[in-house]
Amino acid sequence: MSPDSRLPSHPSTERPSSGNFGQLSNFLRGSIADEDSRRVSESMSDLATHVEAIILSLRHNKVRTTIAPMLVDLLTVLRGHRHMVVGLGLPWRGLYEYASYLQALNHLRVLIGQWLLEGGPRSTELLLNAEDFELVAWRTLADGMLLIDVYEQWVQREQHGQQPESGLAALSEPQVERAIQWWKKLRL
Repeated sequence: MSPDSRLPSHPSTERPSSGNFGQLSNFLRGSIADEDSRRVSESMSDLATHVEAIILSLRHNKVRTTIAPMLVDLLTVLRGHRHMVVGLGLPWRGLYEYASYLQALNHLRVLIGQWLLEGGPRSTELLLNAEDFELVAWRTLADGMLLIDVYEQWVQREQHGQQPESGLAALSEPQVERAIQWWKKLRL
């Protein structure tokens, strides 16, 4: 990623920080390496917009008739985003972070369903609070940001013809031969 596309970092910890999901949306729009990356970023921005609206509403009230339709809308956007992520090509699917992000999306989907069912249909308020929802949403979006970042690093390595470093490549010839012999013994 280019240095100017990074999230601002907190001065004392040097860790990325973002005050709200709007800043996250801007970050995602600025971190694109190719068409797939742009589509994932835009879709995540859409998710972030819905999430932020829900958090703001939850901070004011927990009235089921207000929050539940917003959660159902988020579920619809989440399903569309997940469908788009599942349709990404092999370079994306080969990344460890891809499976982790799909798991986070599924987890968020299940939690939204549980939050909608808690208290039953006759309850006037949801049991969900803004802090719990925000924590899960940030974690899910952070997994997506990590996926984009790792994918972009992979694209840059591919464009520059660099191969990822492996421990085996750093071994001298006799050590490689011993490793191969050891593997052959294991197969017997």
